[in-house]
Amino acid sequence: MSRLVLVRHGRAAAGWDADADPGLDATGREQADAVAAALAPEGPLPVVVSPMRRTRETAAALERVWGVVAVVEHAVGEIRAPVDDLPGRGAWLRGVSTGRWAEQDGALLRWRDELLAALGALDRATVVVTHFFGINAAVAAASGDDRLVCFRPGHCSRTVLENDRGRLRLLQLGAEGATAVL
Repeated sequence: MSRLVLVRHGRAAAGWDADADPGLDATGREQADAVAAALAPEGPLPVVVSPMRRTRETAAALERVWGVVAVVEHAVGEIRAPVDDLPGRGAWLRGVSTGRWAEQDGALLRWRDELLAALGALDRATVVVTHFFGINAAVAAASGDDRLVCFRPGHCSRTVLENDRGRLRLLQLGAEGATAVL
């Protein structure tokens, strides 16, 4: 059995519909430093990140505090939009956010299943720096909630799950906050 701490990345320098891979803004960097300070006594722990800049920059604070190197895991990456243009991505995301998993197409369900499999494979306490929809997919699976958006994790919030051989159980929701996309 392992404890997983899902950390939403710090505030990005641009919205999901304005930049495909923004880094953190000044507030996001402060949030990353604050979450690293809060988690410092619990580590060092392995750190897993999505390939996106905002998660890697958030994890950099933990890497400095713990002297570890984060592992990039594509499966905990951002939700995969079926459109490439930035305004279209934003419109798609706002539309899908009110939906339920049972209504989604195969591509989105595969993304969710890959994310859940990656989390389920973590067999020791780990910090996973990921995204709004990734955290929501994990919470939905752990709590039996069919909504794509079960709650609104704030930037650098910490949601804690227990992983029992691939079965996730919610221990604590992270602090909620506003998001620029929804």
